[in-house]
Amino acid sequence: MTSLHAVEPFPALGSTAALVLTDPGAEAEALEVLLDEIDQLDLACSRFRDDSELYRLNASSGRRPVQVSRLLLEAVQQALRAARLTDGRVDPTVGRALEVAGYDRDFAALAPDGPPVEFAVRPVPGWRCVAVDTAQSTIALPVGVHLDLGATAKALGADRAARRIAERTGVGVLVGLGGDIAVAGPAPDAGWPVRITEDHAAPLDGPGPVVAIRDGGLATSSTSVRRWRRGGRSVHHLIDPATSLPAEERWRLVSVAAASCLDANIASCAAIVMGEGAPGWLVRLGLPARLVPPGGAPVTVAGWPSEVPTCC
Repeated sequence: MTSLHAVEPFPALGSTAALVLTDPGAEAEALEVLLDEIDQLDLACSRFRDDSELYRLNASSGRRPVQVSRLLLEAVQQALRAARLTDGRVDPTVGRALEVAGYDRDFAALAPDGPPVEFAVRPVPGWRCVAVDTAQSTIALPVGVHLDLGATAKALGADRAARRIAERTGVGVLVGLGGDIAVAGPAPDAGWPVRITEDHAAPLDGPGPVVAIRDGGLATSSTSVRRWRRGGRSVHHLIDPATSLPAEERWRLVSVAAASCLDANIASCAAIVMGEGAPGWLVRLGLPARLVPPGGAPVTVAGWPSEVPTCC
């Protein structure tokens, strides 16, 4: 039976990075690749670093197209793909709406409480307004439009890191960035065990069901952890692009397995925004998922191991 070697989790990208290998001898090389991927992703896609490419792009909205790196170009293209696949329920043009809600800095530096904010109930600008020129490697934003890649960038980074580590070392690898899990290379005999938790910083032996995956990825989105209060109102980070408000909480936790971590993350975020129709939508896509309502029992669909009677 394959034994697993887990590297001590560490803070990264405003969340927690995890690395598990089928061969402890590959740790040094694997960690080097993972740290490089994290550094590149943060410099390209951070909304909060004033030296990041995304910060510069957002600051240039309404001006001429901005030349960007291949990584930011890929990250924005994948964010636009997420919007297309979900009919706009996962949309990168929620940046301004997040700022209005108070999420205008790294979450660790965010005041847990503050004065009231004035929400304007209206759709976000919409992903179709983002102009990407792949040949020139440029992106242009209309005036006032700010992108947020939080719904897709970490999952993209997990996929990229797992793939690079497997190619470089030849061993099986699991990479976790926050609630986003990607695996690559030879899987353990019983698959990769993944514990489903609401908090990415929870200990590996903490509470929560455990499932096994052999390839692709698994992502968990939650409204329970990244929360803060403004004017006595509790808000969270998953914005409904149709209203510019935090999404209604029909589900507080959604976990999805898919062919990649990025696709799993797109589906889990979209399911929370979608609300009541999410289980049926996931069934139609054939994506195994576990959805947990506030104060209720989990609902499982499309082959996810059942804890309660399944739905749809």
